Amino acid sequence: MRQTTSGPRAPVAINKYLLPKEVQVASVRQHPAVLIMPSAQALGGLIVVGLLYATVVHGVLGVILWIAWGVLLLRLLWKIGNWTVDYFVLTTERLMLTTGLLTRKVNMMPLAKVTEMSFQRSFAGRLFGYGEFIVESAGPDQALRHVRFIPYPEQLYLLICGMIFPSSADDAEDTGSHLPAIPD
Repeated sequence: MRQTTSGPRAPVAINKYLLPKEVQVASVRQHPAVLIMPSAQALGGLIVVGLLYATVVHGVLGVILWIAWGVLLLRLLWKIGNWTVDYFVLTTERLMLTTGLLTRKVNMMPLAKVTEMSFQRSFAGRLFGYGEFIVESAGPDQALRHVRFIPYPEQLYLLICGMIFPSSADDAEDTGSHLPAIPD
C-alpha cells in the first residue's frame, strides 16, 4: 500500500482530485484477486476452444468459437486496464474511490460524514488477503457504500477509524500502542 502525501509521488490518477491543502494518507488499488474470475474464464475458454477445435469443430463454427474466446480475452484485458487506474484513497479530509479507464468516476465521502464503518472478509478474502468496507453516512444517497477487494483491510480499517475518531487514536498513542504499519 502506498502511504504518501500529495505531491509528485502520488499517482496522477489521484493527485488531480486532491484539494490544495488536502494530504493523501494512503492509497491502494483493489487486490489483484479481482482479476481471478476473468482470468479463469479466459483460460478456461482457451482450453475448451482449443480442445473442441483440435478434435471436433472446424470451419465456420471453429471461427465463431475463437471469436468468442477473443471476447473473453478482451474482457480480461479491459479488467486489467481498469484495475491499473482504480484507487481507494484516504486523505486528511475524505475517503475517495476513483474508477474507470475511459469514463472516470470519483466517489467520495467526507470523513466528518461517516457515521458507521465496518469491514468483512469472506473465506476467499481471508485466503487471498482482501476485504470489503461498508461505509455509511446520514442520508439516503451514498456515493461510497461498498468498497470491495481492499488489500490490508484490518490495517486500513484501523487507520481510517483513527482519522474518524482522532481522540481515540491520541489515547492509544498516550498508552504506548500505535496503529499497525501498512506494508508498501
